[in-house]
Amino acid sequence: MELQPSEMLGVIGPNGSGKSTLIQCIDGLLKPKNGSILLDGTDIKGISRKEMAKIVGYVPQTSSRSFFPSTVLDTVLMGRRPHLGWRSSGTDVMKAIKVLRLMGIENLAMNDINQLSGGQQQKVLIARALAQEPSVLLLDEHTSNLDIKHQLEVLEIIQEMVVERGISAIMAVHDLNLASKYTDRIIMMKEGRIVDQGTPSDVLTQENIRSVYGVVAEVINNNGQSPHVIPVRSMRRHKNSESNDPPSKAFQRESAKVTA
Repeated sequence: MELQPSEMLGVIGPNGSGKSTLIQCIDGLLKPKNGSILLDGTDIKGISRKEMAKIVGYVPQTSSRSFFPSTVLDTVLMGRRPHLGWRSSGTDVMKAIKVLRLMGIENLAMNDINQLSGGQQQKVLIARALAQEPSVLLLDEHTSNLDIKHQLEVLEIIQEMVVERGISAIMAVHDLNLASKYTDRIIMMKEGRIVDQGTPSDVLTQENIRSVYGVVAEVINNNGQSPHVIPVRSMRRHKNSESNDPPSKAFQRESAKVTA
């Protein structure tokens, strides 16, 4: 797989398919068993963590995690550390406040991050990553703790950053319709492998969704717009409900005992 400047790539697949592992390998947090990961032609094995932090911004899942006691502003300022060390200048503070304002959480700047809701914490982590001014932005299910309004707001902000700053973004996401609407390309994963990749229209097909997710779905394409996925039913439930196989002999014996 490749990622171009000003491109937003979606990573989709069922639980356990390897989405988070892929993103952590790209960030250098995990080492791939095979292959290599190149940034501008350089293997990340030869790039220090400090240099990686100048290039790559990573937004993990919050999942009700505990943070080091810190204000929201100080947490976002950590995104500036790879550039300037441990002491922040007035310029860094202004950049952090600008990002907080962009995310709509400037009013929380002096709050303890551990006192925030999961959704607010997620927005702080996104703000911290944006404060790094990265070339590559990695987002691991970054909308999972957000309500629908804030999901759309955050994705619109990231989409603007990708276009205006030439950022390359990769986001792992469960919602197929969000992936369809906000990404340029999608890779679909299953059991640690990429099974398909291409535009949302290429990847989000009834056949792919059935094969990868085990779900019967309708996919609506309207006049070249992003495809819209409507789940209908799971394959397992459908198979069980319509099975014409006769009951097993053991089941028949137990049923006879009950009726007797």
